[in-house]
Amino acid sequence: MIEELHNFLSTTPVTDYRMIILLICCGAFVGFINTIAGMATALSYGLFMMMGLPINVANGTTRVGVLLQFLTTSAIFKKEGYLDMKTGWRVGIPVGCGAIFGALLAAVLKVKVIEIVMAILLPIMSVLLFIDKKKISRSAGKLKSSDANSCPGEVLSSFWIFIIFMAIGVYGGFTHSGVGLLIMFGSFFLLGLDIIRSNAIKQFAVVIYTPLALTVFIIYGQVNWGIALIYAIGNIIGGIAGSYASIKAGEKFIKVFVAVIVITMSSYLILKHLI
Repeated sequence: MIEELHNFLSTTPVTDYRMIILLICCGAFVGFINTIAGMATALSYGLFMMMGLPINVANGTTRVGVLLQFLTTSAIFKKEGYLDMKTGWRVGIPVGCGAIFGALLAAVLKVKVIEIVMAILLPIMSVLLFIDKKKISRSAGKLKSSDANSCPGEVLSSFWIFIIFMAIGVYGGFTHSGVGLLIMFGSFFLLGLDIIRSNAIKQFAVVIYTPLALTVFIIYGQVNWGIALIYAIGNIIGGIAGSYASIKAGEKFIKVFVAVIVITMSSYLILKHLI
């Protein structure tokens, strides 16, 4: 079965209607998961490599759909009132700065160590999402407002917040897979945002850094435009569906979805390096 799929993907031209349908459907699935949580871009890498693209070209090719998808989802979150542009730029700028270095390093660094570290840390962070920060803040006497929707303040200085988001950007420039979760966790824990608004910040930050990383891949000729543009159609469709699903279903839905995705992908990353 797997061999037959590999033969189909590696021998069928991208203009074949079956390939077009497959790319759009896979793109929609990845776009949906990436909008709500993240890490689904790893599936894109696997698909493109089975189609015969080298890993560096697969990495660059994914960025086209990512950019178009998150442009669309950012507009949706902004329209629905969940995206604060000031905070978005505050996160997006350091992430963008780091992404330039990450993209340049993508061709020379090994991902094994990063994948193992993420496989260990991401499940821990996903569990922490379920902790009631408001109760902790009240017990510590740090919550100044009794408003149920208020959030605790920042836990680090602006300098360190900038450094942390810049480091996240380095990873995002290196590989898009998982960076959305890191941005969400950073916004949630460092900026005191709720998970829906953290998700909105993630959408905007990706819009800021992706053109910078994509430019590097274009300069090095590492984008297959035929595959990228067809796949992007699915990314946009999935992104729209994911945006409204996350907004309407609410914070608990996103937390559970993130936890499931993280556990699944972390298990895959661990087994990948053990087997």
